[in-house]
This record gives sequence, structure tokens and C-alpha cells, in this order.
Amino acid sequence: MAMKIYTKTGDKGTTSLIGGTKVSKSHIRIESYGTVDELNSWVGVIIDHITDTHSRQTLKEVQDRLFTIGSSLACDPEKEPKLKIPDLHESDVEALEKEIDRMNETLEPMRAFILPGGAPAVSFAHVARCVCRRAERLCVAMQADDMEVESLVLKYLNRLSDYLFVVARYITHLQGGEEVKWVPRTSPYPSP
Repeated sequence: MAMKIYTKTGDKGTTSLIGGTKVSKSHIRIESYGTVDELNSWVGVIIDHITDTHSRQTLKEVQDRLFTIGSSLACDPEKEPKLKIPDLHESDVEALEKEIDRMNETLEPMRAFILPGGAPAVSFAHVARCVCRRAERLCVAMQADDMEVESLVLKYLNRLSDYLFVVARYITHLQGGEEVKWVPRTSPYPSP
């Protein structure tokens, strides 16, 4: 018999962390790993909209690391040493930095702020970047509330948002598009 996807255990607004600790579904830890899950889904959308093999592979590796981060955030920190949770490594951050540097070698230097848009994959990369920043802010808020969050998680999310910005620019470059530059309005009133 197939396993049922619904368990009914969360019908009253609680859920269990890895390790069994029950918390409210509105708990910041749940919000944090839920946002990482949302980010992972947006990364999947980017993958589905690009053809560059190298970028697709890199983004698939990012998805794996986001599952690692989600597992870390979903785990009761008091029980984590007894569980086998995958680890994030400094080399994961370094890999993002190398990718950023590699893509930047082919891009024109930025001379203006860039607006999200220009092509679906570019827009999706910018949405992912914004969700990544939200995940990072939630993790920082957890730390501010004395909840355990690995410092490497914060570092990875910070670097990932940079990567997603550059990958948006890189996708524009690969697709032969033009970046949408922000031209600030100089007059406080719209012209008639």
C-alpha cells in the first residue's frame, strides 16, 4: 500500500522539528526553512528556463545545498548531535564565489542599477534573489533571538543572493538581451 501524503498531525497548527519537538507552524524556525524551501522551488524554475548546461548544473548543486540548509533549520538544535544531518562546508561558499567570478569575466561592468526583468529566466533569478534575502533575514532574526543557526548558513545565503544577482545578469548576456537599467525620475511630477 502506498504511503499517504497527509498525516493530519498538523491540523491544529503545530508541526514537528526533526528530532520530534513540536512547535507552532508560525514559529520563526518553520518560517525560515519554509522560505528556504520556497527559494529552492524558485531555483528549480530558473533551471527550467535556461539552457546553459554549466549554469543548470551549478543551480542543481545549489538546490542540494538548500536542502542541507533546510534540514539544519528544521532540526531541533538540542537533538541535532544525535541525528545524521548533512553538513554545509566552507567549500560550498567558495564554489559560489568561483562561479560569480567566472560569470563576471564575461559581463560588462555595472554602471547603473539594474531593474529585474527583460526575460522570464532573468526575472525568476531576481525573484529567487529576493527570497534568498528574506531567508537570510529570518536566519539573522533567529540568531538575534538566541536560536541556534550555523554561521555558515548565513554566509552561504548571503553569497547565494550575490550569485543569483550575477546569474540574472549572466542569463541576460547568454540570451543576447539587454539589462533593464534604472533611470531615476528627475522631476517630482509626471509629465502631462
